[in-house]
Amino acid sequence: MAATACGGGTSTSDEGSNEKPKELTYWASNQGSSLEHDKKVLTPELEKFEKETGIRVKLEVVPWDSLLDRILAATSSGQGPDVLNIGNTWSASLQATGALLPWDAKNLERIGGEDRFTPAALAAAGAKGKPPAAVPLYSLAYGLYYNKQMFRDAGIDEPPATWDEFVDVGRKLTRDGRHGLAVEGGNPVENAHHAFVFGKQHGADFFDSSGKPTFDGPGNVAAVKQYVDLLASDGIAAEGNAEYGKNESVRDFATGKAGMLLWQAAASSLKSHGMKPDEYGVAPVPTRDADATGDRAVNSMVAGINLAVFKNTDNLDGALEFVKFMTSDEEQKTLNGTYGAIPPVVAAQQDAAFETPDLKVLREVLTNSSAPLPQVPDESKFETLVGTAMKELFAEAASGRKVGTGAVRDRLTEAQQQMQK
Repeated sequence: MAATACGGGTSTSDEGSNEKPKELTYWASNQGSSLEHDKKVLTPELEKFEKETGIRVKLEVVPWDSLLDRILAATSSGQGPDVLNIGNTWSASLQATGALLPWDAKNLERIGGEDRFTPAALAAAGAKGKPPAAVPLYSLAYGLYYNKQMFRDAGIDEPPATWDEFVDVGRKLTRDGRHGLAVEGGNPVENAHHAFVFGKQHGADFFDSSGKPTFDGPGNVAAVKQYVDLLASDGIAAEGNAEYGKNESVRDFATGKAGMLLWQAAASSLKSHGMKPDEYGVAPVPTRDADATGDRAVNSMVAGINLAVFKNTDNLDGALEFVKFMTSDEEQKTLNGTYGAIPPVVAAQQDAAFETPDLKVLREVLTNSSAPLPQVPDESKFETLVGTAMKELFAEAASGRKVGTGAVRDRLTEAQQQMQK
């Protein structure tokens, strides 16, 4: 992938004028319940930035199922935005293209310095030993969301702590046209995140210490099969979930069609669907054994959204001003508070808005039982290949075909071979 990307910001000044460009383009990731929801959240903030700086921001909210492809196309074609959101797991991959602005000490100083951010969040912003490829915007962790009323109606006293308990609870909730769990089986990125966590709990990694892919190792095969089996053989997720890829699982949970959800910071999305905070609880994602330790106790990836700048933007000063604005203490409180995320800016975390029961659980998970996805140059390719293999396995299960260990291994072997081309 060529490092020839340039920003899409356009100057409104006459040719030859020294006037600074008055426009930026921004690709935002879909954080809320829909693209329209994100536009409603972000537009007032971008208008506030324009009022303060005179710089207009052209916003496009990009769905997760196409965001990575759009970014990769931009890095190779040179036709991209000035500023963009990236999943923090893609940081090293996109850093390797050379298309993103390195956040060296000088650039970090422009937005207040490195010390403003939590170390864990910055650690997921690029390869070790190199300046970050982006700066943290939202910090996230996976949690188990559960419908309190559905639990009460089924005689369930507390959320499950192990996967055996989880499946048992899911079966009790699957009745009267409702299911125990909603999943996004058609979303490769979401699939890959769960594969990583389940793999850790099976004592496996998708890359060895040298960065070589080990997709079809026994632990990874078992991990992927366990996740797909939630629909395939356990039957606690609806067959239609195999096609979900744009937050439909959040909608199903919020509207009572499913009793549980494995998700990152779902509060704002649930609210937009009419679900009140006291109607659901949040617990850590289960582990295989209640007394698991070390990697086998990992129940979330270190999740989050980073903010990057294309290196060849024609409005670098404006882009840096925009990043400074978006990572300011006040904007961090506003945006993370709206989306139910955890601010990666230390000062913003101290606000009482982030002491809610759900965020306390997610912050505890992020601090004590999460692990970063491999910071290797081909990490984004891993998410695409493994996540797509899982999407295909979900589709097979939904069509009534049996998904056995051999079928899972074959798909992962094929993904590994594609990875090594």
